[in-house]
Amino acid sequence: MLKKILASLAMLCAAAAFAAVDANKASPAELDGVKGVGPAMSQRIVDARKQGEFKSWDDLMARVKGVKGKKAEKLSAEGLTVNGQAYKATSAPVAAKPATVAVKGAPAKQ
Repeated sequence: MLKKILASLAMLCAAAAFAAVDANKASPAELDGVKGVGPAMSQRIVDARKQGEFKSWDDLMARVKGVKGKKAEKLSAEGLTVNGQAYKATSAPVAAKPATVAVKGAPAKQ
């Protein structure tokens, strides 16, 4: 019986450790519990949140110093969300190089 209670308690703690922490609702202590968020960053998040809730990850990245694409990916992987959403990287399309056309009789480019 004691083993079942301890196992249930361990599972509950493990589930709580992986629970999502929403940047719009979390306390500084809860934010600080996310790996990669220290006391300074949690304070920056709370201070930026005073201007209004974050609408998206892009909004959070624009308003919180030190959070850009790679950092947002890491924080999201550790359980941080914005409005319940994990970070999804938006990749801009890579501009293709213009094609070169060879003209018969023209000197070759070097």
